[in-house]
Amino acid sequence: MGIEIDEDQQKVGYKNEGLIIDGASFRDPSGNVIHYKNEIYRIINHNYKNEFDHFIKSGLYQKLISENLIVEYNEDDTIQIKSDFDNFYKIIKQEKIHFISYPYEWSFDMLKDAALTILRIQKICLEFEMSLKDASAYNVQFYNGKPILIDTTSFEMYQDGPWKAYRQFCEHFLGPLALMAKKDVRLSSMLVNYIDGMPLDIISSIVPKTTFTNFGLAVHLHAHAKAQKKYEGKKIEKKKLGKMQLLGIVESLTSTIKNLKLEQKTEWADYYDDTNYTPEAEKNKVEIVKKYINNTNTNTIIDFGANDGKYSKIAAEKSFVISVDKDPIAVNNNYKNQNSNMISIIGDLSNPIPSIGWNNLERPSFLERIGKSTCMALALIHHLRITFGIPLSKQFELFSKIAENLIIEFIDKKDSQIIRLLQNREDVFDDLTEENFEKIASQYFTILDSSVIRDTNRKIYLMKNKNSSNVSKD
Repeated sequence: MGIEIDEDQQKVGYKNEGLIIDGASFRDPSGNVIHYKNEIYRIINHNYKNEFDHFIKSGLYQKLISENLIVEYNEDDTIQIKSDFDNFYKIIKQEKIHFISYPYEWSFDMLKDAALTILRIQKICLEFEMSLKDASAYNVQFYNGKPILIDTTSFEMYQDGPWKAYRQFCEHFLGPLALMAKKDVRLSSMLVNYIDGMPLDIISSIVPKTTFTNFGLAVHLHAHAKAQKKYEGKKIEKKKLGKMQLLGIVESLTSTIKNLKLEQKTEWADYYDDTNYTPEAEKNKVEIVKKYINNTNTNTIIDFGANDGKYSKIAAEKSFVISVDKDPIAVNNNYKNQNSNMISIIGDLSNPIPSIGWNNLERPSFLERIGKSTCMALALIHHLRITFGIPLSKQFELFSKIAENLIIEFIDKKDSQIIRLLQNREDVFDDLTEENFEKIASQYFTILDSSVIRDTNRKIYLMKNKNSSNVSKD
């Protein structure tokens, strides 16, 4: 007998006996997403029956699967639906994405690749007499290192006329990409405040005037923004667009986005070109990190302050890795060279992304999504302490909530990197000593092992959360 969902359970984020109605799916009249027993299911409503059947029978679904553009699904009848879901047609079980990330956590090339994925799907749709009715960046996730569409109810039957998702595509993809490429890559953080897409008039007013000479940006960004403002709230007659004209728009958007490139540099993008490790020390650090990773028993490792992902890639040989850094260029470089067993995202442990959206449940916070697993904090805690003023006690308090196992590096004040950080600051960081570090850590963690990195005063520790039991020591 399957799980039943009654009317009281149709609330954003409702939980009962392991069942959760996804907090982000309540806006979609075509269906809902359900989490149950660590699996992902999608309810297909009866009002979407014709479109869903054509999506399958036309061969469109199989074509998208063959190009790794959409998540796979299987029909499932293990969940029973009560009468409140009168328009229920089918339940499908979807391939699960290991970690759900959001556009404001993506680097430039991640957002760019996601945009090109949407455009490729729209082009294929037209071959099968369908079209994307949605072009939300939230419908895309990264699976095996590549962007993939996760929303099987984003399709509609093709009809001559404007592309319904055109405005949404420009606000979710083209506009933010233009802002990042032509003004400042860090402005992608504005996406947190615009869950439904960045207003094009704001972007048009921020990007340099030279973008008006770029045909694609002039048409799809500036002219589009002007038209939106002019006709806002007014009833306008929809232009009749044929399939060839719509294909032309898709090709124009594709060309425009492909030609957008990053030329900006940031503080930490070339960090490993300016390190104080000798080759022997670097080799020894890799050996220590590998040993400690192999001494953990975990499916997920989170690498905080990952920079270009050197140690994330080492960890990815054993587990799925969430590689996190606050520098958008470093994350972008990491993404371009990552393997399929990891995801690179922009994140700042000193100011983690909060929950946003309706009732603060649509898009869960970063800390909620990572859960509790093995965490790596290599050459990080001195930055948190000195640059952001976060005491070691507060750092370990946080690590105790998110780390089953902790691989962490301590650097004393004699280190050249710390000397550099303290150049223009008063040294008020009396807690930054090895003795105090171990004392505070021991309140939350059991120190299983520690190793000094050869030719340095740096030390790496392997710790186990005192409330956990999944680390084995050699």
